[in-house]
Amino acid sequence: MAQAAAFWRPVLARALAGHGDLPVAAAMRYATGGGKGLRGFLVMQGAALHGVAPEAAAWAAAAIEALHAYSLIHDDLPCMDDDDLRRGQPTVHRKWDEATAVLAGDALQTAAFGMLCAPELGPAEARLRLISTLSQAAGMAGMVRGQALDIMAESAAQPLTLDQITDLQAGKTGALITWSAVAGARLAGADERPLTAYGDALGLAFQIADDILDVEGDSVALGKAVGKDAAAGKATFVSLLGLDAARSRAAGLVEAACAALECYGEPAISLQEAARFVIARDR
Repeated sequence: MAQAAAFWRPVLARALAGHGDLPVAAAMRYATGGGKGLRGFLVMQGAALHGVAPEAAAWAAAAIEALHAYSLIHDDLPCMDDDDLRRGQPTVHRKWDEATAVLAGDALQTAAFGMLCAPELGPAEARLRLISTLSQAAGMAGMVRGQALDIMAESAAQPLTLDQITDLQAGKTGALITWSAVAGARLAGADERPLTAYGDALGLAFQIADDILDVEGDSVALGKAVGKDAAAGKATFVSLLGLDAARSRAAGLVEAACAALECYGEPAISLQEAARFVIARDR
C-alpha cells in the first residue's frame, strides 16, 4: 500500500495546500495523515489492471481518501459516535473543537469532488462518471444512508436482524470501498462487474473484521476505543453470529472477492492479497 500512497499522497497534499494557517486547513491536513490508505490502494491497483497511468489514477485515489477522512471526522463527533481517538491521536473535534471538525469535514468532502475534476484524470466523460458514482456512493444511496440507519438502530425497540445489518454496512462501510475498487475500470471505460463483485464482498468482510476487532482488538494497536458496540447494545455481525461464525463469514467473503478477480490472472494478485489482509489485520 505504501507504493500506491507514494503517488496519491503528494496529490492530496497539493490539493490541501495554500489555505494559510486557518485552523480548518490544519485540521484537514491532520485528518488525512496516517491510516492504512486502503481505498487509495484499491483505486491505484484497479487502475493498473486496466492500463491507467498511476499519475492519472492518483487524483481519484486522493479524492476518495479525502472523502473517507471527512466521513471519519463527522463519524467521531459527539452527535454521532462520540470518539476521542482516531488512529491513535485525538479526534479532530478534541484537538480543535466541534465547529472546526464540522467545517474540516465539509471542506474535505468538497475537495474530493474538486479533485475528480482534474484534467489529469482524462476525458471529461470519465471524470463525470467518477463524480456521479461517488456522489451516489457517499450520499443517500450509500454511506449516508448507512449512517442514518445506524443512528436509527440505536433507538429502535428491537435489535437489527442479520439482513438489516448487512444492508446497513453495505452502505456505511461498503459503498466507498466498492467505489474505490471500481474506479480504475470506470476510468478505462471497461467492464465494471468483476471489481464490483470484489468490492462488495471486500466491504462486508472489512466490516465483519472491524466488529471482531471491537470485541478482541487492542485499543493501543487499533488507535481507538474498543468494546463500544457491546456497551451500547448495538447489533453487529459478532453479536448476531458469534465470533467463530463471524470469522467464517468474513473468510467466505474474502474467497468470493478473490474469485471475482480470477479473470484478470496474475496482475490481480495484489488485490487478492489486500482482501486477505483485511481480515488478518490487527488495526
